[in-house]
Amino acid sequence: MNVLFAKLKDVLLSVLPITVLVLLLHFTIVPVDSIMLGRFLIGAFSVVVGLGIFLFGAQIGIVPLGTLIGETIAKTNNVYVVSVLGFIMGFLITIAEPDLQILASQVNQASGGLVSGTLILIVVSTGVGVMVSIGVLRILFETPLNKVFTFAYLIILFLGFKVSQEFLAISVDASGATTGAMTTPFILAIGYGVSQLKGGEKSEEDSFGLVGLASAGPILAIMLTSIVKRLVEIQGDVEPIIQQEGIIAPYISIIPVFLKDSFVTLLPLFILFIIFDRTKFKLNRRSRNGILKGLFYTFLGLTLFLVGVNAGFMDVGRMMGEGIANFHPLLLPVIGFLLGMVVVLAEPAVYVLTQQVEEVTAGHIKRNLILLVLSLGIACAVCLSMLRILVPGLKLWHFLLPGFALAAFLSYRVPPIFVGIAYDSGGVASGPMTATFVLAFAQGAAHSIPSANVLIDGFGVIAMVAMTPLVAIQILGIVFGQKEKRQLALLVDE
Repeated sequence: MNVLFAKLKDVLLSVLPITVLVLLLHFTIVPVDSIMLGRFLIGAFSVVVGLGIFLFGAQIGIVPLGTLIGETIAKTNNVYVVSVLGFIMGFLITIAEPDLQILASQVNQASGGLVSGTLILIVVSTGVGVMVSIGVLRILFETPLNKVFTFAYLIILFLGFKVSQEFLAISVDASGATTGAMTTPFILAIGYGVSQLKGGEKSEEDSFGLVGLASAGPILAIMLTSIVKRLVEIQGDVEPIIQQEGIIAPYISIIPVFLKDSFVTLLPLFILFIIFDRTKFKLNRRSRNGILKGLFYTFLGLTLFLVGVNAGFMDVGRMMGEGIANFHPLLLPVIGFLLGMVVVLAEPAVYVLTQQVEEVTAGHIKRNLILLVLSLGIACAVCLSMLRILVPGLKLWHFLLPGFALAAFLSYRVPPIFVGIAYDSGGVASGPMTATFVLAFAQGAAHSIPSANVLIDGFGVIAMVAMTPLVAIQILGIVFGQKEKRQLALLVDE
């Protein structure tokens, strides 16, 4: 229980900044209806409790399960079996990812129903499955990570010139939304399990990068789908905010929905655990009960977290975006910067990744340092997204093209472990808080700016949030590399 209370304390300190920011905006420039404000505060409490329980459950259930499955996959010498298992793992864990379901629903609404949410789910999950399969094979064959990423993003660059602006934004947003609260811990653990069993000098650096590769799959899949189905010039708008009566009523109405969603999300993992335990793991009762207990805590925490985010945060995000745009549009980049700094601290997957970074590197790379760099990078991402909404001439590719090109260039200049951490960070930073609050904030702002197009400018913020950590973390890697060289030079001089 001490571990659980420690998680709750960490989460409270992380969610507090975004809560304080919203309250400051409420009492200064964007007054929020008292009922909606009450829902927001209850949502903040639900997020804190849910996220704390979720992280505790992930630590004792999801991570050990993913590690065991990763080790089992690595033990298989047959390349075809490894490929198929990697694909199945990636597909099953993604199709039930809450972040992806949120994004699929928002795309369906914003496109006026022309783009099916089910199509988004299937296509994106297939893309993730393919890339997880490739990523596992990369670890086994010891292919350099930077070369794999360069090849993948060169294909994305080529396809980017063939798709419409709408689908460019949607495809990269889908990339960020897939690596959310459930997918990230599991895929990270698979990568860790495969790399540890593979062993060798590169096991530390090979522990990272699988989430980053999984993130590239949805971009490729959505782009290819839009080209094959010739989906262009789709027009749409966000639905108006429907005021629900009461503070508690919205929570009561959606709790059954997210109980079901969380159950569906965890069901594939539970089934995989039962199958693998009967055939491969054959764990003792204590280990088996520990993982089952972890899955239950994960289910409970995920439900509370999603209920809080959706009932308490999403509408407030939209209202804040609209209110600031109407009050003074030039404040949007400033508020966006502040929002980006604090929102990453409340992302569940960020905690899982930073904890694993510190553990795998034996404390050499501190989690608080990674958090600081991520906060600054994502602050810039949201700020630039607000500028894109304000300035009609600025397009999403104006930022993404040089950003991904710079990330690819840096991947050949930094210690290899930072390449994997950077690309994984891009995936984990764009989790449920970004997919709900920040995306809703951007859509609200785009809805109130006459020159903006909600379907083009309202989407894309997740893409920006997924791109900036690639550059920020690798710049940190250059600093680390220079520091190590200086320390080595001092040792030689002595």
